[in-house]
Amino acid sequence: MVIGGEPVHGRDETELGQLRNRTVGFVFQFHHLLREFSALENVMMPLRIAGRPEEAARSRAAELLARVGLSARMTHRPGQLSGGEQQRTAVARALAMDPQILLADEPSGNLDRMNAEMLHELLTEVVNDLEIGMVVVTHSRSLSARANRVLLLEGGQLSNSEANEVVV
Repeated sequence: MVIGGEPVHGRDETELGQLRNRTVGFVFQFHHLLREFSALENVMMPLRIAGRPEEAARSRAAELLARVGLSARMTHRPGQLSGGEQQRTAVARALAMDPQILLADEPSGNLDRMNAEMLHELLTEVVNDLEIGMVVVTHSRSLSARANRVLLLEGGQLSNSEANEVVV
């Protein structure tokens, strides 16, 4: 397997962690934002961990929060944000390091239908605009309908949704 032109095989745990941090963005069902930090600070976190200067991290985080429609909410802590705003903050954080691929596990699973649709539209837009890959695990037919390829997991078997072939 190769991510961002870099082979994964043969790397130790430290090297794999560094590769993940540089090339993979994660969005979870529950946003996992740090509650004591603002939306801006949460999005800055991966950049600061990677050693980026504070002002560069702040600028990038502000740019991403604006992209997800949260310019006016940057200084709010997660408890002051709606569920949809928290999840959009999580998307901005996942994009902070310019990943090659976005992995999302039930990203709209804890949102109401309206916020879920807004999130689905946002994910589709950023993946297309930034030309990155995305792998999503979801029960949402709305989100899966936007995918280029859908695989179904039924009875422990992974199959192509359009043809009943088993994917190995």
